[in-house]
Amino acid sequence: MSASSMKSIKNRIKSISSTMQITKAMELVATSKMRKASERIQKSKPYFNILRETLEDIARDNKDFSSVYTRDRKGKTCHIVIAGDRGLAGGYNSNLFKFIKVNKEDIILPIGKKVSEYFEGADIYTNAYSRAEHIKISDCHAMGNALAKSYEKGEFTRLVISYTSYVNALTQEPKTVSMLPVKIAANEGNSENHRLIIYEPDAETAFANIIPHYLSGMIYGAVSESVASELSARRNAMEAATDNASEMINKLSLEYNRARQASITRELTEIVAGAENLKQRN
Repeated sequence: MSASSMKSIKNRIKSISSTMQITKAMELVATSKMRKASERIQKSKPYFNILRETLEDIARDNKDFSSVYTRDRKGKTCHIVIAGDRGLAGGYNSNLFKFIKVNKEDIILPIGKKVSEYFEGADIYTNAYSRAEHIKISDCHAMGNALAKSYEKGEFTRLVISYTSYVNALTQEPKTVSMLPVKIAANEGNSENHRLIIYEPDAETAFANIIPHYLSGMIYGAVSESVASELSARRNAMEAATDNASEMINKLSLEYNRARQASITRELTEIVAGAENLKQRN
């Protein structure tokens, strides 16, 4: 192997080492943020569960209950789609987009830059929340209020949310959940044992007033899971990239050392041969 080839290998090792430092740093950052994101998921669940139970109690405990938010209607579907703002997260974004089933006439509410790019040209509800990392609880409340009003007016008759569910640090699964209309399971118990609660001005109004908070709770929970899933996917991708870089460096180092050893051996052979020729001349 020539000196230029050895220099090329050395430059490649240096370049890969620099890349490995970056991937390792990104892995550590993602790991640190992932812990906070997983805690955020746990904190958001009780809020959503209480709201869901309250809606079910209102619908079950009141005879002749009727609400636009529980009725099936024909019309468009609005999809809230949550993905990431950046790549370098393995199949996090692509797996979600492959999973989603959207019709041409459906409406899209994108949360995340990659969603806006993927559904470019579609009927967009709003682009105000195209940066997933900037979503706050106040944004979720604003979305919940706007979506509830649009649903009530009939701008769309079904609302679903698609995101990546955080199972654990190694597993993230694309998921689509129906938000509206609200499906209330039939009560299997004795109606006489229900709590007697009087709602002012009436049960339907109380139910309608809770819906925006219920939607915002679902959105916030889905955003929290999506953020944790993205960070987990990025950590896994960066860990794999770091391991691959380390393996490549080891192989190149071995190749470089063999070439260097061969070069030294060749030089020694040439020196010995030259010395023998000199002796013969003398």
